[in-house]
Amino acid sequence: MNTSLVVGGGPNGLAAAICLAAQGVQVTVLEAADEVGGGVRSGEAIIPGLLHDHCSAIHPMAVGSQFLSRFDLQRYGLSWRWPEIDCVHPLDDGSAGVLYRSVQETAAGLGRDGPRWRFAFGYPATRFDALSEDIMRPLLRFPHHPMTLARFGAPTVLPGAALARWFRTDEGQALFGGVAAHAFRPLHYPMTSAIGMGIIVAGHRHGWAVAEGGSQSITNAMVALLSDLGGKIVTGVRVKAAAQLPPADVTMFDLAPSAVAEILGDRLPRRISRRFTRFRRGPGAFKVDFAVEGGVPWTNPHAHRAGTVHLAGSYRELAATERDIHAGRMPQRPFVLVGQQYLADPQRSVGNTHPVWTYAHVPNGYAGDATEAITAQIERFAPSFRDRIIGCAVRSTTQMDAYNPNYVGGDIMTGAKDIRQLTFGPRITLSPYAIGIPGMYICSAATPPGPGAHGMCGANAADLALAYLAQRA
Repeated sequence: MNTSLVVGGGPNGLAAAICLAAQGVQVTVLEAADEVGGGVRSGEAIIPGLLHDHCSAIHPMAVGSQFLSRFDLQRYGLSWRWPEIDCVHPLDDGSAGVLYRSVQETAAGLGRDGPRWRFAFGYPATRFDALSEDIMRPLLRFPHHPMTLARFGAPTVLPGAALARWFRTDEGQALFGGVAAHAFRPLHYPMTSAIGMGIIVAGHRHGWAVAEGGSQSITNAMVALLSDLGGKIVTGVRVKAAAQLPPADVTMFDLAPSAVAEILGDRLPRRISRRFTRFRRGPGAFKVDFAVEGGVPWTNPHAHRAGTVHLAGSYRELAATERDIHAGRMPQRPFVLVGQQYLADPQRSVGNTHPVWTYAHVPNGYAGDATEAITAQIERFAPSFRDRIIGCAVRSTTQMDAYNPNYVGGDIMTGAKDIRQLTFGPRITLSPYAIGIPGMYICSAATPPGPGAHGMCGANAADLALAYLAQRA
């Protein structure tokens, strides 16, 4: 029987392990933490029973994931829940850009930007399941659906600023800009439209869902499936050197590229080691979970029904804050993302006290405390918010790093998503999961298609490993 070692038990490591085990490979997962899941975990942080997601929380790219769909994790307790409204981006005058799962409903609320929204997102949303066969895998290969990919892909090479300004209303510009800013990149850079378009199109097809019982439910289902397939998980084992790696036919690393280079040392080809060591990091996330009595008192009525609320003011202000953090400057009013998962999944609340999930974009390794900046940004669009806070739990950029070593300096994207790294991963190659040592692969969110609970980085890398095992047979 072939054997495989998976170093790192985040969603991609678990996905790789499941794909290998499903083909009869004997799999062992080694995880440094006391529990697997990486950023896809949940727990009580403030008061008993109040459930908070640790990092990954809203899952438009995971619901339709080919990996998750293939293994039918509903059999292992994974259920999706949807809010009434996917996302709201409020403005200072009380208006807002409102994103619904329906393209038509979203367009209807954007006035004269409605036809442009339908033109940009209507067709690719109807073709998303086919489109995902290409965009959720390495891009530099012959596509399964070339015309669909070309129709979707042409605008993605543009700066987010160009596409945002194609919309004519403040609401349309801010709504698109807020989603594009998930890339943690200055929006005037080329290809910063790509992540925003991908998230919006996926959401229009599958919605911005949350996992019932917290994102931990995704991990729990994957662990149960892996166990049924005969896989083994060992926690509390931090691999620091190649000498610690047990013999295996294939080894998968769900780690940041720099960690892979550190473990393998001289075994890694010099040119690849150089690329992995110089892998560029993105800005950081500063996270604050709140316990809020009665929920957030938003001024805009749509925000009371939205699973996600983006706080940045106008598109112009948002673009300025993203430039600042990329330059290492902490803005006075950072871009703040607010998650209200309890609206779709009420069991996360305790009576009338609700968990409110937030994080701000900050410079990588930011050493200050952004709690007040986050609170003030919420209060800006929800006066008297402070009066409803019962408690909070903070995870700074350095604490993010300690929670998950892949998040160096608070970089929850596992690397800057510039043109080169978004397209190729850690190095320019047609095989982004191969690391130059036969039978060894990297499968973390540093590789295409990037971060999220979709598991496709791990699944793609596992396909390559299975092909290698087949060649050896």
